[in-house]
Amino acid sequence: MRELREQDLSDLVEGAAIFSSGGGGDPVVGLNIVEKLLEKRCPVRLIEPAEVPNAAMLVTFACVGATASIVHHSDAAVKTLSMLEKFLGTKAFAVIPAELGGFSTLAAVDVAARHGIPLLDADGAGRAVPEMHLQTYTIHNNTESTPTLVADIDARKMLLIKQAGDSEAIEQIARMLTGRWSPIIYSCHAGFTGKQARTSPVLNSLSKSIRIGMVLRKAVDPLKAILKETNGIRLFEGTVTDVKSETKDGFTWTTLKIDSAHGSSESKLEMRAKNELLVAYKDGQLVAVAPDVITTLSYETCKYAPVEKVLEGNRLAIIGIPAPPQWRSPEGLRLWEGVLRRSGINEKYVPIEKLAK
Repeated sequence: MRELREQDLSDLVEGAAIFSSGGGGDPVVGLNIVEKLLEKRCPVRLIEPAEVPNAAMLVTFACVGATASIVHHSDAAVKTLSMLEKFLGTKAFAVIPAELGGFSTLAAVDVAARHGIPLLDADGAGRAVPEMHLQTYTIHNNTESTPTLVADIDARKMLLIKQAGDSEAIEQIARMLTGRWSPIIYSCHAGFTGKQARTSPVLNSLSKSIRIGMVLRKAVDPLKAILKETNGIRLFEGTVTDVKSETKDGFTWTTLKIDSAHGSSESKLEMRAKNELLVAYKDGQLVAVAPDVITTLSYETCKYAPVEKVLEGNRLAIIGIPAPPQWRSPEGLRLWEGVLRRSGINEKYVPIEKLAK
């Protein structure tokens, strides 16, 4: 176990954002969380999966809702975790972030630090995801999907889900409450033991994100360095010519169109997002599709640019990152296929490195 310093936490925000795939929340909010934790002198302790006792209970924490409506109330988020502990009659040993993202990961960091428990060096997806059942531990149903406690942004309204058919049912319940209770709701899921935590999540993803944040900060050519660290692919560079965005049903739906930075009238990129970017076409041809990560970066700084903040005239660099191996398994791809179909995308998955050839 180690305590994360201020620079570690800032690097975590910037590094986790690289895996946000256009969503994951605004890193500015993540950096604000870091600032407030430092003001409150709340230590952030990162624990390795191997250090967790077999029978220890771990809790996955997530914020659910449209990416255009990111808000976070620390006390209410901690209260949500405390109420789940009260129901279970036991204390959580550590918190696992549900995904990687410039805000979403830090929301879990905040809950763990303020509650005085460690953060596991792992997450549930290895990237940001549009639906909360997209967790690697649901691929083989090797953890229980309940109990799950969901709460509104102020933790005044709470719903304990004691039993559900599967994790998709929990996603449907939680999504239904977004917009009715509040733009963002909190979700705490107590489905892990220490033994399961060593195999089910995407392991060591937080320390990897810290390393990538450091590389982004120090590299002379940050784009080249990020691609090397992530085995990523440079997909496109250009100027945003059209943005269409709508928030409905608990999601932010966005279509982005970009013209090449190199002045070719034949070279255009179109991307579609349901919170997170799910598909990209270059001149009408598929160049990337989820679960592989499609990330928007500022052309000038190479820092992550959330899709909901992108405006016409912005210059962007678009990169693709291979999904964690769990998502590329037949079972993992079946989960993503359902998400794509519900998003009106009928593409068959092709690994991003094959599309790039």
